[in-house]
Amino acid sequence: MNENSNENQDKVAHINSAADDKSNKSEESFIPVDEHIEEVHVDGKKVKHKGIYLLPNLFTTAALFSGFYAIISAVHGNFEFAALAIFAAMVFDGLDGRVARLTGTASEFGVQYDSLSDMVSFGVAPALVMYFWALVDLGKFGVGVAFVYVAGAALRLARFNTQVGEVDSRYFIGLASPAAAAVVAGMVWVGFDVEMAGRPSVIAGIITALMGLLMVSNVKYSSFKDLDLKGRVPFVAMLGMVLAFGVIAVDPPKILLTLFSLYAGSGLVMWLLSLRKLSRNN
Repeated sequence: MNENSNENQDKVAHINSAADDKSNKSEESFIPVDEHIEEVHVDGKKVKHKGIYLLPNLFTTAALFSGFYAIISAVHGNFEFAALAIFAAMVFDGLDGRVARLTGTASEFGVQYDSLSDMVSFGVAPALVMYFWALVDLGKFGVGVAFVYVAGAALRLARFNTQVGEVDSRYFIGLASPAAAAVVAGMVWVGFDVEMAGRPSVIAGIITALMGLLMVSNVKYSSFKDLDLKGRVPFVAMLGMVLAFGVIAVDPPKILLTLFSLYAGSGLVMWLLSLRKLSRNN
């Protein structure tokens, strides 16, 4: 009697389990987008997490939209808005990673999404903005220069993704794509701000190609990731930041272009100094 009862209970449980699986499958069939499931290692064990973190990915989406808006603005000839949108993308791109680390919401999905957003905002967008502003006068050569920049950004991001955890985090190998985009966008912004009579197509082409090549170079640049943003600092440090913002506010286009140009040139200077030191030792 007990055996028959146990068998009946097993059959009922099996039927209910099958019904639940069927119900879940039927529910999933009505969902047009699959749920994202990510495997992570916790204490040596594989753990599956369903869904994505909202807060850091909101900043990444804002950066992606800024890059998209920069392209649309350039197409319509609004180059000031296009340059500003690229700088806005830089701000959002800097925040998404910081927010993810501070809130413990970093994920592989966020890393890949951020990389794709960077490709649009700091690869495609600056190249097209510069092309419509000045490179278009160079014809096919201008197209080639713009593509060199886009390809440089793509290769730089691909290399960066494969070298995470293998290189010194204090340095970037090659110019970071946001910094390269800032130089390109800064030049466009300055050109618009000073109301140039003509567009410096040749100079723009040289600078754009140089930024593309620096991104795939082996020149080291400081990443500033060793800065402690959570610790206490002297009051004078905060005063210095306020003064820095005040200086930038005097003439944002020229000062930002100068700062990022100096940063882009700093890697080359350090590289030349290292070559000189090496030659002396030999």
